[in-house]
Amino acid sequence: MSMLADLVEVVIGVDTHSQTHTAAVLDARTGGVLARATVTADPDGYAELVALAEQHSGLRAWAMEGTGGYGAGLARHLADADEMVVELDRPKRPTRRAGAKSDPIDAERASRDALARAQLAQPKTGADRAALQMLLTARRAAVEAATAAQRQLLAMVITSPEAVRARFRGQTTRVMITTAATLRPGAARPMSRSSPR
Repeated sequence: MSMLADLVEVVIGVDTHSQTHTAAVLDARTGGVLARATVTADPDGYAELVALAEQHSGLRAWAMEGTGGYGAGLARHLADADEMVVELDRPKRPTRRAGAKSDPIDAERASRDALARAQLAQPKTGADRAALQMLLTARRAAVEAATAAQRQLLAMVITSPEAVRARFRGQTTRVMITTAATLRPGAARPMSRSSPR
């Protein structure tokens, strides 16, 4: 099995974040750093990274983690441009003094990690993955909203006047929700027959 260094001349490692991406361009033969850049995590920034890569001749590959997260936009941009992208697992980073993090070092590490691998993973991108990710995100948000609403209902019942609390006493949360859904403003105070209609 060929290693990445046997296939390309340049590897661009990318450390991805929500607002910025930091890249390190390495010579695949010598391991020397040819360039570094930090760009915004948007189409303009992606174009800057491609332009930076194009300043270095030869076949190239991109090495990045987070192709399904912070790096998803860049991974799609590169796939649309027929660039070779290698997906990396999130590495175990060494402890740094005072917990400091270095994006340029992490980008360089991504390049070196890809160069050292015999087996290369392609990013799982595409419409199906994006749709599944949106579905899971929507479901997680719905579950969180339902949980918050249940907590609010329980808090309201606990602090309500006794006449209201009595309607919910001894009910499970599910039954309490059903009971609450049937309540209407003023339902506990029947209108008198002399009230104007």
